[in-house]
Order: sequence, then C-alpha cells, then structure tokens
Amino acid sequence: MMELILFTAPGTTLSAAIAGLFGLLIGSFLNVVIHRVPKMMQRESDNYVAMENGLEPPHADRYNLVVPRSACPHCGHQITALENIPVLSYLAIRGKCIGCKAPISARYPLVELLTGCLSAGLVWHFGSGWMGLASLVFVYLLIAMTFIDADTQLLPDDLTYPLLWCGLLANVAGVFVPLQDAVIGAATGYLVLWSIYWLFKLTTGKEGMGYGDFKLLAALGAWMGWNMLPIIILLSSIVGAIVGLGLIMLTKRGRDNPIPFGPYLAAAGLIALVWGKTLTQNYIGISF
Repeated sequence: MMELILFTAPGTTLSAAIAGLFGLLIGSFLNVVIHRVPKMMQRESDNYVAMENGLEPPHADRYNLVVPRSACPHCGHQITALENIPVLSYLAIRGKCIGCKAPISARYPLVELLTGCLSAGLVWHFGSGWMGLASLVFVYLLIAMTFIDADTQLLPDDLTYPLLWCGLLANVAGVFVPLQDAVIGAATGYLVLWSIYWLFKLTTGKEGMGYGDFKLLAALGAWMGWNMLPIIILLSSIVGAIVGLGLIMLTKRGRDNPIPFGPYLAAAGLIALVWGKTLTQNYIGISF
C-alpha cells in the first residue's frame, strides 16, 4: 500500500518524469561518448607510437567529445540542433540522413530511451536527493561502458576510474554504504578478478578477461561495499553464461571468440544497486 502511495504521489511522479526527460538528453550525449571515446584512444595511441619512432603524429586535428560537430559518416552532412532532439528527430527523419538518405542505426534512439527510462526508474526508487542523483551518475557511466565494451572489448580508464572515485566520494558521506566498506569493496573487487585472471592464465595459458573488468568490479565494490560483491559476481556469471551459450548456438560463434564481460558486470551492478540488499540477505545470507 505504501509503495502504491509513493508511486502516485505527485512529487515523486513529477521528479521521476523530469529525470526521464533529462535522461533522454544525457542519452544523446552518451551516444557521442560511446562513439568517440574508442576513437580518441586509438588516435592517442597512434600519435604516441609515431612520436616514439620519431615521426610526425598522424592525428594533429582536434578530436574530443565536443569537436568536431557530429556529422553523417557517409556524406559529411553536419547534424543540426533540430536533427539532434532525442528520439523525436530519429522518428521525424525516419532513421535516415537528411543529406544522403543513408540509414542511421536504431541504437541511437534506443540508447536515449534506455537512459531516459533508467533515469526515471532510479529517481522514483531512490528519490531526488543525494542517493538518487548519485545513482544517475552511476548508471550513465555504466551505459557508456556497456556499449563501448560490446563494440570494442575495451573498458576505458577514462570511465572506470571516474566511476571508482565517484563511488568512494559518495560513500564519504555514507550515501550507500559506510566508507570503510566501500574501500574494502574496491580493493576486494579488483583482487578477486585479478586472482581469477592469473589462475586461468597459469592453468590454460590464455587470458580470460581484461584489466578493465578488474577496475569495473572494483568500482562496483566502491559504490556498494564488499558485502555486495558475491551477488554481483554470481549475477554477472549467470547472465554471461546464458548470453554466451545463446550466441554460440544462434550465431555459430566460435568458443574461442572472446565475449566482453563488462556488460554483464554492469547489468549485475545495476541490479545489485536496486535490489542487492534483498537478494544478498535472502539468498546468500549476508546481512547489512
């Protein structure tokens, strides 16, 4: 009954709706982050290698999250403000470039919708105070990392480290867990996957995951404390196994083809942030 009252309370509904609209705008920016951060990393690597060999950097032009302006990769048509309204612009131009009519990936509006829906849901669940605002930062970084890892099998330090530090800073005031639990969670999260990585590598001679996964789990531990790590690892492993087997069977993907683990950690982290205490207490027996 109380949950129903909270759901229909005007203040709660209004704040969730505002968060949803704000999330749509952030989702549009996250599309830029997802597309450009890997390119920025590659350009930086190319410039470094060239300079180490005494050559001129191949990428001298400015390229970051702000410049150059977004443009069609096929014809170079620059995206105007009216073409950049989340979801609505995609529907208005029917998913095609105005300049050359080349199709635009449906993932752009889907990322915007995902970000908007999660923003509304988190503010409704946590409220519009510090916990709700912190949860938005948490999910925005996870969304960016999920799609970047799915595309490139990379979890950039430019995203994992801010997620880690934001978690520790939020818990200085005990927003989610006491700071001591957050620090132990960060260290334990890193060391757990680091140990599994080396055990697997020494046993098989292969690398089972990347260092970005260690940092991501460390960041999740910084947000939710060491108590939540068992349920995060369990959930990510279950989802990863199911999706991995599905990809092998449906797409005939080879067993030796690497599958990014970051999206499963991110999904497990989001579930743990919202329902983790209940799951941990009921199924693992760890109390808070």
